[in-house]
Amino acid sequence: MTEPGESRGGIPPCQIRVDRDGVWHFRGAEMFRKEIVDLFYEHLRFDESIGKYVIEMENDRCFIEVDDTPYVVRAVYRNGMPGGTGESIHVLLNSGKREPLDLSGLRIGEENVLYCNVREGRFPARFSRPAYYQLAQWIDYDEERDAYCIRLNDESFYLR
Repeated sequence: MTEPGESRGGIPPCQIRVDRDGVWHFRGAEMFRKEIVDLFYEHLRFDESIGKYVIEMENDRCFIEVDDTPYVVRAVYRNGMPGGTGESIHVLLNSGKREPLDLSGLRIGEENVLYCNVREGRFPARFSRPAYYQLAQWIDYDEERDAYCIRLNDESFYLR
């Protein structure tokens, strides 16, 4: 997994890059084997000391280049909860995983790109344009607070 090259904080590069759309590349070629990308997602960490995403497997560590975020929201689903106790919103990630959307972590970044937190809040995720449009149908403008929010189960979640 580690290749010769410039290390960062003693951690060598993997020669892997995740582009803005969440597509993984090895030495410039798209990684199309899902089981390998899934394995890398399982072992992905963010190393604060070097400010990079790192793949850690047993005694092997290497850093990857990430254009924006390693996770991209591909689709958004709003569902009724069992027993008619309200609604929930779930996101489908580029990793193939589906998980509840943490509405309290929604934020707007540069160029009005929407982000959320995924994997129990450990990673940021960028909304793809189609997923953003799916979520936008539930975004309301609160004139009183001069802010945008999503209303769900009698709560308002404001976009930061």
